[in-house]
Amino acid sequence: MRICLVSETWSPDINGVAHTLNQLSRELQERGVALQLVRPQPRRPIPGQHRAPGMQAELQVGGVPLPGYSEVRFGLPATRRIQRLWQKQRPDVVYLATQGPLGWSARRAARRLSIPVVAGWHTNFDHYCHDYRVPWLAPVMRATLRHFHNGCAATLIPTRLQADALGQQGFQRLAVMGRGIDGQRFSPTHRDPALRRQWGVDQHSPVALYAGRLACEKNLTLLQESFIAMRQARPDMALVIVGDGPGRKALEQALPEAHFTGFLPAETLSRQYASADIFVFPSLSETWGNVVMEAMASGLAVLAYRHAAAAELIDSNVSGMTITAGDDESFRQAAATLCQHPARYARLGRAARQRALTCRWSAIADRFLSVLEHARETPHATTYSCGI
Repeated sequence: MRICLVSETWSPDINGVAHTLNQLSRELQERGVALQLVRPQPRRPIPGQHRAPGMQAELQVGGVPLPGYSEVRFGLPATRRIQRLWQKQRPDVVYLATQGPLGWSARRAARRLSIPVVAGWHTNFDHYCHDYRVPWLAPVMRATLRHFHNGCAATLIPTRLQADALGQQGFQRLAVMGRGIDGQRFSPTHRDPALRRQWGVDQHSPVALYAGRLACEKNLTLLQESFIAMRQARPDMALVIVGDGPGRKALEQALPEAHFTGFLPAETLSRQYASADIFVFPSLSETWGNVVMEAMASGLAVLAYRHAAAAELIDSNVSGMTITAGDDESFRQAAATLCQHPARYARLGRAARQRALTCRWSAIADRFLSVLEHARETPHATTYSCGI
């Protein structure tokens, strides 16, 4: 099978979409699947590398940065260029990992050439309308997304809960595909006493960690409040914030005692996770949230809202703690209480790792291929459901 991946982000970008696609492409290449890639020109091209590793063909189109957040880029429309590529090297099926202008262009080109298309639900764009204070745009955005996805042979949704919700809003041909984890890369074995000493704690003092983009859609105000509550309950604890973004400066001013690392490569990130004890994640903007799985696999007790990956993976008070979405007061209280009970957060962390290890990338790739194969065989099928 020849698959064309269309995405606005790719390695070395650090985000959930790039991570998921890189893991999938690695698994697919090991199975002998031929891959193409369509993406915006990278901000920092790698010298001597004209295409992403493992790709039989790659088309780079123009891209523009998101205002105020240059790390995020949108691909510009390129229907004719994409169509010319596929006329020369026709894929069996196209996977759209973007709902932006580049995704619409690829969808249009595929329709003209009668190539089946499967889309992925990687970003809650309608949720961002509320985060960026344009809530009146949310219904328009949702209608546009529904039209986009209903024009595809199938749409892959990360969680069953979200697939059910979208199905009730008129989205059709939905299939659930979660995410996997590398249990060796993210493991408690990477715990580093020297790193903990740099944070100013001994083996008995807790460390609370957050990892992710530092932007308003991540609910940074609640993160700040929760960390302050935890420090008040345990003055000896350390706070670690991994990631970067437009919200970093305000957080640094509000949490001067916290350790800010910026974005980190995977090998360094695994040490940060494993050297902490509690993972605090108040975001409600994720479709999945790879960082939740990374923290669980690293043996951390995860505190998150009952949303996305946390809702799918965590049995509350068994393999982590989940709070009803939007209940900020309960979230803050749970954070302050958890850090005072070492035996409890250690027990939750051990169970979290065992749960995370059941999520294998090989099984995720099998799921991905089964949906794309079905789309190739029956491009006009209307029998998909959340349970396939």
